Amino acid sequence: MPKLKALLIHPDPEIRTALRDVLEEVHFIQVLGEAVTAFEAMELLEAIPYGVFFVAVDLPGDASGIEMAQMLAGRKNKPALVFISDSENQAYAAFELGATDYLLWPPATGRLARTMDRLQTFKTRFREVAMPVSMPDGHDEPPAEDTEQTVKLPLPEEEQDSFLAALKSAWDQSASRRPEIDKLAVTQDGRTILIPYDQIIFVEAFEDYSYVHTANQKFLSSHRLKNLEDRLGPHRFFRVHRKYLVNLDMVTEIASMPGSNFMLRTAGRTRIELPISRRRIAELKKIIGL
Repeated sequence: MPKLKALLIHPDPEIRTALRDVLEEVHFIQVLGEAVTAFEAMELLEAIPYGVFFVAVDLPGDASGIEMAQMLAGRKNKPALVFISDSENQAYAAFELGATDYLLWPPATGRLARTMDRLQTFKTRFREVAMPVSMPDGHDEPPAEDTEQTVKLPLPEEEQDSFLAALKSAWDQSASRRPEIDKLAVTQDGRTILIPYDQIIFVEAFEDYSYVHTANQKFLSSHRLKNLEDRLGPHRFFRVHRKYLVNLDMVTEIASMPGSNFMLRTAGRTRIELPISRRRIAELKKIIGL
């Protein structure tokens, strides 16, 4: 009986190791690879018919675990998704996207058994996509399910170096395989919209999400403000307040307010005023040369 092929997608190597140890005891699951980012996982899925992703809610890079689930939403024979998190904040969003389970880590005693029950139920209806194979002897019938065979495909000598380099890149988690574009991906009404950084006026924290404000619209992002601060900081964005991250190129005025408070005013059709926390005003003045 074929096993569910599992991919472990988590930035913490200790959690990946702990998951491996647990899944070694599960007879119907075979761990076949690890990844750190959503895009690494999606690349591996193109080559390997995974049956289950154990995925962190928060992932480094441009896409979170929730956003990866959105990418998989329209895919046939998509893998089961078991989310790993240290809080319940994203559980509702995960189950809305069809998650098989949502595990708080470390799991309580006996909790993993429930996850395995759910995966076993999923396995009964999951059909692994077979890779097309030409039989070397010209026969059309595939080998018996329990018969192991090796199919050898010719690879011209001049292509071997490029193939090995591509294979190494796919498994090297530290390799940078895609250029970073100066756009932020957000999902709205089932569509993925790419917002150029220079069109973002400010970002506003909202619970465990963020609102991205442009001159004409605001978009809900699944990224936390801290994650967006790390990403947008090198592009002249500054955290002026615990709730606000501002594009400094959009700032037109810093106004002094009563009580030693300060306010930013930004460009755009509608002038927006944002508070500056006292502990950040000195750093902001230094950045803009005051």
